[in-house]
Amino acid sequence: MIGIFDSGIGGLTVAKAVMEIFPDLSICYFGDTARTPYGTKSKETVTRYAVENTRFLLAQGAKIIVVACNTASAVAIPTLRSTFDAPIFEVISPAVDMALSHAKAKRIGVIGTRATINSGIYERLITELDPDRKVFSEPCPLLVSLVEEGWLKKPETRMIVKKYLRPLKAQQIQALILGCTHYPILKQLIAHKIGKRVKIVDSSEAVTISLKQFLDDNPKVLASLAKGGDSTIYVSDVTKQFAKTAQLILNRKVELNHADV
Repeated sequence: MIGIFDSGIGGLTVAKAVMEIFPDLSICYFGDTARTPYGTKSKETVTRYAVENTRFLLAQGAKIIVVACNTASAVAIPTLRSTFDAPIFEVISPAVDMALSHAKAKRIGVIGTRATINSGIYERLITELDPDRKVFSEPCPLLVSLVEEGWLKKPETRMIVKKYLRPLKAQQIQALILGCTHYPILKQLIAHKIGKRVKIVDSSEAVTISLKQFLDDNPKVLASLAKGGDSTIYVSDVTKQFAKTAQLILNRKVELNHADV
């Protein structure tokens, strides 16, 4: 079984991508809806949440953990990898690799929560791998709440996205990393507002490619994973809005299970 967690609903974009690549594998998803958003919380708090979430998924039988949360990926991965033996994947490094694969993208934009942007992790990784790239980052703190509320087509959402992207458009970026797994839910709107010439880098797609490469290189690990293609969704707070938005993301009816971590 592949275990995936996020602060809320955004990580379902990762779960959906994993389901499409590995339709025969079982998936267990945990959305920490009672404690979302993570982007406004301290490094210590996010790390504690990430440890608790990982422990929960392993208890459900997960053999691999995917941290489908940029904030947790930015601050908690060293602790998770030193605490647990299971392979742990994060969404930041794969997104950086995907952005750098676009050779013409010399000016790269990043949007994310305040915690992710303030960590500076995208700038650090990109400039370490290619010092000639320029990175421009903008925190977009309201977008997670808008997605969680299901305000995907509201005029207020369009206005806020436009305002957040304005500084990046002024910098004439050529690629834009969606540095939060909630943001792919708004990908069409973001792509429209930033312009056709900007390549959108979707971290949910990037981490799934990374996971596939790992399993292709480690057939014994792949063979150990539960088959059947079933998926179980846990949340720390069951809400009708989560179920409604989850159904839009996964294109099917979902059953939510309560988990107290």
